[in-house]
Amino acid sequence: MADNDFLVRQFESHRGHIRAVAYRMLGSAAEAEDAVQEAWIRLARSDATTIGNLGGWLTTVVARVCLDMLRARKARREEPIVPGTPEPATEPTDQEAMLADSIGVALLVVLDTLSPAERVAFVLHDSFDVPFDEIADVLGRSEAAARQLASRGRRRVRAAAVEPDVGVPEQRRVVDAFLAAARDGDLEALVAVLDPDVALRADGGRLRAGATMSIRGAREVASRAITFSGLSPFVTHVLVNGVAAALVAPHGRPFSLMVFTVRGGRITAMDSIVDPERLRALDPALLGAA
Repeated sequence: MADNDFLVRQFESHRGHIRAVAYRMLGSAAEAEDAVQEAWIRLARSDATTIGNLGGWLTTVVARVCLDMLRARKARREEPIVPGTPEPATEPTDQEAMLADSIGVALLVVLDTLSPAERVAFVLHDSFDVPFDEIADVLGRSEAAARQLASRGRRRVRAAAVEPDVGVPEQRRVVDAFLAAARDGDLEALVAVLDPDVALRADGGRLRAGATMSIRGAREVASRAITFSGLSPFVTHVLVNGVAAALVAPHGRPFSLMVFTVRGGRITAMDSIVDPERLRALDPALLGAA
């Protein structure tokens, strides 16, 4: 019993770290907790006396668990239910709320577009400084392959993670123009405020975690925005890490969060979160229960 109590204490001392690894890989707090619990089960069944570096061992185990979960997720993936795109408020609110998310809303969506191996390699190396030889062991690949996978994931993340080139007031002006045009069903006005190559990315929601929807092109995105104009009375302006965003909360129940990237006076990207669990993780005090 004493040895078991010691093992529990040791495991708990690493729980925060491995949960962070699992959440970054899976983008789901519930799934991350499942991965952590599986790591504990595997530890309890192992001969802990042979483990020289418990933190490293647990990181490797939880990474393998997450890799299996990501692969299973991809295998059962279907076309995602199209999430609701935030539409304009009838009377734009002045409420400004900072939604705290150490990972970043847009990054959660972009990570969903990576292959399981790319995501694991990129997250382990770039976020947690795990050496490539250990990543190779997790993936069952060569060290060179692990480097290539991480590099490919890094390029895709960097390509999508373009920062706004103007301050919040100008971002808000452009977003307000988008919301107003969507409210009025004005397709041409929407196209005018969107970059010709604008990208709309959205997670798959609770039922299709990881099944990212992606639409590109001003007219395609504008048409999608008009489709959801009925949500216009329920939009609230918010900030996410200093970037203009819109929260859709019909009758006070958070339904979707859209983060806008504004560059050159136009919207170049929109990233949408509709998974209730992710919405709660951003700021439970503001978003409440979904």
